[in-house]
Parts: sequence; C-alpha cells; structure tokens
Amino acid sequence: MLKSLLSALVLATFSVNSLAVELKGHLTQGGLVTGKLSDAQSVSLNDTPLKLSKNGDFVFGFGRDAKTNHTLSWVDTNGKKHTQNLIITKRDYNIDKITGVAKKYVSPPKSVSERISREAVAVRNARAVNSDLTYFLDPVLKPAQGRISGVYGSQRYFNGEPRRAHFGLDIANKTGSPVYAPIGGTVVFAEPDLYYSGGTLILDHGHGITSTYIHLSKLDVNVGDKVKQGNKVAEIGATGRVTGPHLDWRFNWKGERLDPGLLMQDTLANKK
Repeated sequence: MLKSLLSALVLATFSVNSLAVELKGHLTQGGLVTGKLSDAQSVSLNDTPLKLSKNGDFVFGFGRDAKTNHTLSWVDTNGKKHTQNLIITKRDYNIDKITGVAKKYVSPPKSVSERISREAVAVRNARAVNSDLTYFLDPVLKPAQGRISGVYGSQRYFNGEPRRAHFGLDIANKTGSPVYAPIGGTVVFAEPDLYYSGGTLILDHGHGITSTYIHLSKLDVNVGDKVKQGNKVAEIGATGRVTGPHLDWRFNWKGERLDPGLLMQDTLANKK
C-alpha cells in the first residue's frame, strides 16, 4: 500500500502529481479540490466513495470547520489500493456584527416554524444531487458586479445575538442588478420567496457540487433548465433576512459549505 503526505499553506493553491493521481485546489477549510486518476476503478475520501467520471475526474471539498487530517484512497484497475494522506490548514474567521435586522428574522414567531423546517428540507434535498456533470472543472467567474460586503466563514451576530456562521460571499449592488451563472449547470431549485433567503436559486454542476444564490428579486430560470457559463439567471434583491440589496453566493459539495472566494482567486490568478 502506497502512502504519501501532502500539506499546504492556508489559501495557497497546490498541484501535485503522485503516481497515478493529480490533485488541484485548496487544502484548507472551505477549499475545493479536483482530482484526476488515469487508471482507477474507484476513489474515496475518508472511506466515503466519490463519483469518478469516465475520464477519471473527481471532486471533493472541506467544510468551514473540517478536521485537519483526511485520507484519499483509490483502487487501480489491477485491484491494488493506494492511499494519500491530506493535511489541510485551519482558518481564522471574522466576527460580523449586523444591526437593523427585522425582529421576525432574528427570533421568528412559532407560526413560521413549520415553514422554515419545510424549506430547509427542500434546500437540503436539492443540494443532495449527485449528477454526472463535470462543470466543476471549469474556471469559476464572479456571478455579479458589486462590492464584496461579506465573506465566507464569518461568525455572525444579528442585533447583538449570535447566529450561525456565514457560508457565502456577499456581493452588494442595487436591486435588479444581473446575476450570471459562474459555470455551466442545471437548475435544481428555484423559489421566489423562502423565509430566510428570499428568492433562492440552486445550480447543479456535477458530482455533488452545487452553487446557491439567495436574496434574489427575480429568477429568470426554472427547475430543469440548462444554463451555460455567463447566462443571466437572476437579479440581485433584498428579499428574506437582509439589511440591504445584495447577492449571497454559495458553493457546496454535498453537505459541506465551500468558500466561493477561493474559486474566484483561482480564476483571477490564471488570467495573469
């Protein structure tokens, strides 16, 4: 059994070739990693099977508070198992104190509890898609113009009360500003009025990778629509739990929340 050890600095990109496996991405909390195997019949992360394309491509990611030690393993076409230990870096996150949030969004009345739970289940189900698409291999574009007003991972306080961490990248702009697909995909969720997130759109990019767009004022696509990179899919708004118009843009690998900012950094770096 082959074992090798990889480590990377926080927010540093890496590209490693180790025998038959090639990895590219960010070995850090919130990071997305793509891989390629030339002669494998299966691949797993921490004993959880990953989808492997016919060309040997696969993808995985690390959540905001992911542990630092992980194991990538694969079985080659001869039936031999290989393992590669991955060490990811921990990150420090901002404290984000937001005031002026409507009370009903900080402490929702019991009358909306069932609605909130129902909507949460619907979103989780949409993000559970595991299609054969491989758009996650493409460079990721910024989906809207505007000022970055919030970053991934921040511990949030609403009107002084602690709430869940922020899992997206906020782009502030006026209501009606266009939102574009950062990479190609299929629409798997499109709802104009969720309690917390308002207008909400989810795109499937393949192998468990989805992207989410919330607080939208308008949705231009429907479930089942195929979109290409750069297609207009929605418009920025101020719906749901907000204090002003902006796009909250998120990337996910199955149940793990990833940092869209890292993916944008990669695209900008490749253009230089």
